Amino acid sequence: MTTAKALERKLQELETLGEVSAALASDAPLRDRLYRTLSVLARRLGMTRGTVAVVSPYAEEVRVEVAYGLTPEEESRGRYRIGEGITGRVVATGEPMAVPNAGQEPLFLNRTMSRDLTREDVAFVCVPLKVGDEILGALSADRVRGDGVGLEDDVRLLSILGTMVAQAVKLHRLAEDERQKLVAEKERLEADLVRKYNITNIIGNSKAMHEVYAMIARVAKSNATVLIRGESGTGKELVAHAIHYNSPRAKKPFVKVNCAAIPENLIESELFGHEKGAFTGAVQQKPGKFELAEGGTIFLDEIGELSPALQVKLLRVLQEKEFERVGGWQTIRVNVRVIAATNRDLEALIGEGRFREDLYYRLNVFPIFLPPLRERRTDILLLAEHFLAKFARENDKDIRRITTPAIDMLMRYHWPGNVRELENCMERAVLLCEEPAIHSYHLPPTLQTADESRSAVDLPFDEAVRHFETDLIVDALKATRGNIRKAAERLQTTPRIVGYKVRKYGIEPRKYR
Repeated sequence: MTTAKALERKLQELETLGEVSAALASDAPLRDRLYRTLSVLARRLGMTRGTVAVVSPYAEEVRVEVAYGLTPEEESRGRYRIGEGITGRVVATGEPMAVPNAGQEPLFLNRTMSRDLTREDVAFVCVPLKVGDEILGALSADRVRGDGVGLEDDVRLLSILGTMVAQAVKLHRLAEDERQKLVAEKERLEADLVRKYNITNIIGNSKAMHEVYAMIARVAKSNATVLIRGESGTGKELVAHAIHYNSPRAKKPFVKVNCAAIPENLIESELFGHEKGAFTGAVQQKPGKFELAEGGTIFLDEIGELSPALQVKLLRVLQEKEFERVGGWQTIRVNVRVIAATNRDLEALIGEGRFREDLYYRLNVFPIFLPPLRERRTDILLLAEHFLAKFARENDKDIRRITTPAIDMLMRYHWPGNVRELENCMERAVLLCEEPAIHSYHLPPTLQTADESRSAVDLPFDEAVRHFETDLIVDALKATRGNIRKAAERLQTTPRIVGYKVRKYGIEPRKYR
């Protein structure tokens, strides 16, 4: 090669490297970037065909991922076992290969059947795609013989390009692995939410709660607006979660807004968003909760606290499914299901002129009433045991049961704070308890009567022993269905001693059969 041709070749190589670098660094999909790389080789260096083959992560084979100058059918035939043919050998050894005449090379398999080797005079160059010691595949190209370019020059250039292509393939695989991990994590979290807020996870076996479950099941599959009513602490938010995560919108956002917790001058911006400069402090555009809930559900808790002006705008969203941001003029349409909740007497508020009657009827499409805990006393022990297990686990404590006197206190209390108060009560009891069971003196003073308010350390010794032994015996009789002999075995004592204590403390075993 003359000096002029050598300089021209160097210039072509530099320009090729620059174009390939730009192609591989683009934001296009990997296949598009690899195809652009092969087309640069064809245009700049006169290589007639080119392929990028990658090692399959699922099988011991190398397959053509992208090809230039091949039909899709020819490309699909480009598969090799590791070590098979020139491509397979390059991947197996990590060393480049160049053959001056592909038709006379036994290792050249022409697997794609894209060449007529009886008529074409083709040289073939194949280099590995390597990142460190890892071989990801091979880069290959054809060149018509007799164009005055030595194969060693092709091997040198393609080896450089192979390193660049390998880096792009490696980064793509790492990004794809990370994407799949994120997708898997997202699916796991979604599945966890569906399981967590399944109807069966709401604690309660009373007739009133079974009616609530039936209503949730009926309305969940629809898009109807739901109004959840009940005293504070009855679990309205839990019901809203159950409706959303058992609906076709389960994989879309569930956005919660507590209308009583947001200042009146900010609630409109919070719900509908605002434009930049709409008011002092609005330094940028902000989407509202309705926009964030697109396709999903928005839960408006304490809906009775909304001002009359906001009630008008909410009514429009419910009726027309559209609104404007604060300070904006563009109408935004949304596809959002609305679930509202309140502990207020909305009918009384309507009579006082503080709640719009038309909004009330628009919200009250499907009302669900949650009974207070004092009206579902059969659920108190279920809930208490559930919270006991939860907080014992969270605080790493081995507390397994609630004693009979403590149960009696829980059952007699009127629970003005409903389920939330019971949950807080059991959390406090677990934190105070250093024994295997929750006793009456672990419960808050508000639950204790004048006779029960004295803790074990305040009682006279004989009375404290009586309380303690009574708790143990009653719990053992409950576990053995009133059988004194089995209760004695459970307490690791004799039936005679248990029988004596039963008579002494006036315990009736028949009550526990």
